[in-house]
Amino acid sequence: MHESLPPDPPDIEDDLPDFTPVPLTRHRHDGWTPERQRGFIAALAETGLVAQAARSVGMSAASAYTLRRRPHAESFALAWNRVEDEARKRALAFVVDQAIHGSTRPRFYRGKFVGTMRNFESHMALAALRAALSVPPRRGVDGQS
Repeated sequence: MHESLPPDPPDIEDDLPDFTPVPLTRHRHDGWTPERQRGFIAALAETGLVAQAARSVGMSAASAYTLRRRPHAESFALAWNRVEDEARKRALAFVVDQAIHGSTRPRFYRGKFVGTMRNFESHMALAALRAALSVPPRRGVDGQS
């Protein structure tokens, strides 16, 4: 019986890209410290979701995007792109696995377990494939294509 589980995220400590944190003009205890920037990239590598990664370090998604656009943020932006692309690849691989192998769910009748059912989510796989193929080319760090 094939049991589909989401793919494991990369070992965060080993696979994080090396980057130079964005230099800040003011150092605030509640701002984007170098530690928060590293934590954000680690969380983004794990989840692939900017808002969730920003919340995990006590910041907002809007402030993360603002930080990314600051002068001298090229290294941070490149690290962001890399971990986001890897997370997207893992998500697509999971969806394709679900479409091919399906997922196993328990089947109950009148409150008693009677077996298992295999569900195939082909519509989900097609939607994910369509989304993956329609991702526009990423702009360069300096805003150029």
